[in-house]
Amino acid sequence: MTAPKIAIVFYTTYGTNHQIALEAQKAAKQAGAEIRLRRVAETAPKEVVEGQDAWKAQLDKMQDIPEVSHDDMIWADGYFFISPTRYGNVASQMRAFIDTLGPIWQEGKLANKTFTASTSASTLHGGHETTLQGLYATAMHWGSVIVAPGYTDPIQFETGNPYGFSMVAGEIDDKSRKAIAHQSRRLVEMTAKLAASERVAEPA
Repeated sequence: MTAPKIAIVFYTTYGTNHQIALEAQKAAKQAGAEIRLRRVAETAPKEVVEGQDAWKAQLDKMQDIPEVSHDDMIWADGYFFISPTRYGNVASQMRAFIDTLGPIWQEGKLANKTFTASTSASTLHGGHETTLQGLYATAMHWGSVIVAPGYTDPIQFETGNPYGFSMVAGEIDDKSRKAIAHQSRRLVEMTAKLAASERVAEPA
């Protein structure tokens, strides 16, 4: 069976969502997927980024990770999008990239691919669910197949978010790693099933 191709696309300011992306990458690879880890370009003014040491340090830390491109989106069979919450919605940097996808969306090149998402916020009730629902609404427009974690593993009853992994910004703990890994493995599993069914459906 051909390994499903997963694009893990993330934006981070101070590093929480970078951590989530790395955990998702690790689990997806262990599940047998081919991975492209990609970061969203920073759109904040240079003087703003460099005016905050932690922000600048995180951006410097990620220079070896390629910025996401349209080619990555076309290449992938499934997507894992990861973005912090901004006022109950997706970070503007992530939206800026999404808003460039019109041409390939119109060609149907984002359709029939799996999609899952994760987020973080500075507080427990800082917009986790609305941010994930916003990303899923975008995926619906693409014609993607949403793969939320639901309550499909005991860890979901501990972390409590059926829409996708979310956390208060900071360091990831073991419980969080388990939840991210479950969501990532589930994405790989469902992507593989969808790809297999499409191959069966192809005319001989």
